[in-house]
Amino acid sequence: MNILLKNGRLIDPVSGRDETVDIHIVNGRIDKLGHNITASGSTQSIDLKGKIVAPGFFDMHVHLREPGFEHKETILTGCTSAAAGGFTAVACMPNTKPAIDDESVIKFIHERAKIALNGLVDVYPIGAVTLGRKGEHLAPLAELASAGAVAFTDDGDPVHDAEIMRRALEYSSMFKKAVIQHAQDLPLTKGGVMNEGFNSTTLGLPGMPSVAEDLMVARDIQLAKYTNAQYHVAHLSTAGCVELVRDAKKNGLHVTCEVTPHHFTLTDDAVRTYDTNTKMNPPLRSRDDVEAMKEGLRDGTIDAIATDHAPHSFDEKQVEFQQAPFGIVGLETAIGLAITELFEKNILSLFQLIEKFSTNPRRILHLHEIKIQEGESANFTLFDPSVEWKVDVQKFKSKSKNSPFGGYVLRGKAVGIINNGQAYWN
Repeated sequence: MNILLKNGRLIDPVSGRDETVDIHIVNGRIDKLGHNITASGSTQSIDLKGKIVAPGFFDMHVHLREPGFEHKETILTGCTSAAAGGFTAVACMPNTKPAIDDESVIKFIHERAKIALNGLVDVYPIGAVTLGRKGEHLAPLAELASAGAVAFTDDGDPVHDAEIMRRALEYSSMFKKAVIQHAQDLPLTKGGVMNEGFNSTTLGLPGMPSVAEDLMVARDIQLAKYTNAQYHVAHLSTAGCVELVRDAKKNGLHVTCEVTPHHFTLTDDAVRTYDTNTKMNPPLRSRDDVEAMKEGLRDGTIDAIATDHAPHSFDEKQVEFQQAPFGIVGLETAIGLAITELFEKNILSLFQLIEKFSTNPRRILHLHEIKIQEGESANFTLFDPSVEWKVDVQKFKSKSKNSPFGGYVLRGKAVGIINNGQAYWN
């Protein structure tokens, strides 16, 4: 690799830099960083005028489906989708088959990730909290942490038993790992397929009340306080939860959270089409909830933007709404939705947006921060915040195409990524 990035606007929340620079990258490392750098004859020069150079984006909530559900996605296709979407790293959820509740599964994922695109996209497995994600017995958390699990979760299902959640928080704190909760009170949401409210009533679909999420988060925050452990709320979706996390932070608790682009963009009005690509868990909520997501992002209550990329095959989604699986793909629309809904509408600056896509996810998972200075490894996301494009799901690199955003016109798109001595260009 011998690349010269010319005239890019470098925005780096770690160092606080926001300036137009040239970056010369040789063999995967930053050789020179400055102004008016000249290229030799063998150097590939790329003009990035008007484009942003950011520390590599990290999606901390992705379902790669392998092992067990390769008809939906594989580590290779998921990493390709991540690269196309502008992500240099992802953390993969444990609802695979078998679940990530054994060190052998973590080793398998690491091995597959090394050969997917020659290791261009870093893959960090998240271990299950309970064996088989059944919520009955703790998984071997020490073994999983030693094998490389960066956090613990039963995502797809909540850790519903309070005693098991308490023990998970206590043990995870020994390894300085977060417990990530899919916050859902199961009895309150049994049979539900969308947000409970006016639309669920008029559509005749069973509802999932927002209080079911609020109750679980409220309980867990009390457990996090009692155990003095690190707790993270996955795909937060209700105004009540935003307030609960805001109060927890004010009280000095180690509580963080993430939001998905679909939860700060769409309301449950989208379900009125009966499009199964609007079915996800947690469900699309009310307009008040969407506004609360944006305010939580603005004031720093919400730490990270994560996609909850959940691929499903075409046939699985082409059924009645109540029978369809929950989830949508999101890696390739995340930057566009964030620029369109947050930056263009003055909710977040580009600096703040990059924090939530890059800096904060790494901080939450206790990973090394990206240092943009001479001699360091080059790990960059390059994106154009002004380009306008129309979403065509058939052009997605993901193996699955289940997105409600097909046909949307968005502003902002990834230009490419550089990581581990390699580059991927859109």
